[in-house]
Amino acid sequence: MGRPDLNRRQLLGGLGGLFVASSFGFAALGTGADALASDAETRVRYWNLFSGGDGSNMIAMLDAFRAANPDIAVKDSTLQWGNPFYTKLAMAAAGNRAPDLGVMHLGRVTGFAPGRLLDPWDVGLLAKYGVREEDFNPALWKRAVIDGELYALPLDIHVQLCFYRKDVLKKAGLLGDDGRIVPVTSTDEWFDVLKEARKATKKGLQTIGFWHNDQNFQWWFFVAFYTQLGGTWFNAAGTEVTFDTDKAQQVLEFLRRHVSDGYANPGFGGGAGAEQFLNGSPFVWEGNWSVPVFSGAKLDYGATPLPPVFGKPATHAESHAFVLPHQSDRGGATNEAAHRLAAYVVRHARQWAAGGHIPAYTPTLSTAAYKELTPQSEYVSAMDHQATEPKVWFAGSTGILAQRVGPIVVASTMGSATPETTARRMKGALTQLLAMKNPMDGKTAAEGGPAA
Repeated sequence: MGRPDLNRRQLLGGLGGLFVASSFGFAALGTGADALASDAETRVRYWNLFSGGDGSNMIAMLDAFRAANPDIAVKDSTLQWGNPFYTKLAMAAAGNRAPDLGVMHLGRVTGFAPGRLLDPWDVGLLAKYGVREEDFNPALWKRAVIDGELYALPLDIHVQLCFYRKDVLKKAGLLGDDGRIVPVTSTDEWFDVLKEARKATKKGLQTIGFWHNDQNFQWWFFVAFYTQLGGTWFNAAGTEVTFDTDKAQQVLEFLRRHVSDGYANPGFGGGAGAEQFLNGSPFVWEGNWSVPVFSGAKLDYGATPLPPVFGKPATHAESHAFVLPHQSDRGGATNEAAHRLAAYVVRHARQWAAGGHIPAYTPTLSTAAYKELTPQSEYVSAMDHQATEPKVWFAGSTGILAQRVGPIVVASTMGSATPETTARRMKGALTQLLAMKNPMDGKTAAEGGPAA
């Protein structure tokens, strides 16, 4: 995955005034580099942001599609992750130079001027190639619909998880008869677990790594636990902040306690959590994209959604989704081939699950092959308990919301601000954001209408 380091407002101006602060290079990956020169009847240009293990898995899926559909040539290009990708995609769509198919984080779709920079999917064509609304989690599908049109086709959800070392927890008496961590249903139970786990932890290791000084992870964790409490952000019209500071304070106090009680060592950087987990630390909270790393190290470990310490299961979730960047002449054989390609990848996402992601296409989740995946099958329930950012233009991966509010959460977690003060600051930041205009279309969340 990776984390944002550039402010979106620095990269995106208003409509017609989009600019790039620096050049954006991209490299073609896979076997599609010469697709435009092939003899195939139809050619599809596809932009994505997948590198590393995700990139390898995507290439394998594209190659499988090519083998099954020799009449379609796929030119796939991988661009720099984060704001550079979104800027280049926006400029291409605004200048009528967009690829036939692209990938976005679902949380960013609302702010991407659907109808102007994105074209809606033809659900009839998707159904022709085996993908229907009933094949998806209802909440996930609903997030992809704006003003009654489907603007994103979910490929997966990627979630924040509680990874645990079975060898350490067994020594601490914290494994059940099923070989999994004992159930936790309250904050007291969770800290009791940490207390016992610490007793079985080797000296020099912290009990839990949870990115205590990272604005993105702390924001994602906050979203999860605030959702567990039933917290809300804005009213449906996007005109009023409904953020509950009392509930926020409960979450902030919970996060802070991991550091103040000595379970997370403030002297370690955020990335040290995964390294210490490899060396024997009993817990780390990480994204599911860490599964290939831990599995590759041949650890005896498990992974569950973040613990439901406030009663209601919920863990932070985002989604990679296919989109159709705007083309003034979209249609015909190329557009149908783009639908066919996206539907194929969504329906054959068993390969994608190897990267730790939960496939969005629910029939995949019930197959014997998926159920045999570990630890993926242990946290598949996260699909039904997604804690997502609000559906507003400034939310989503690398969005302004995390960049503005994330550092405020970190200040509380690290002890430089009280949870009470932090909750008030968060509400103030949300109020300011609600009044801001989307640089894509010049509208506030309220002016965006039901889409927001």
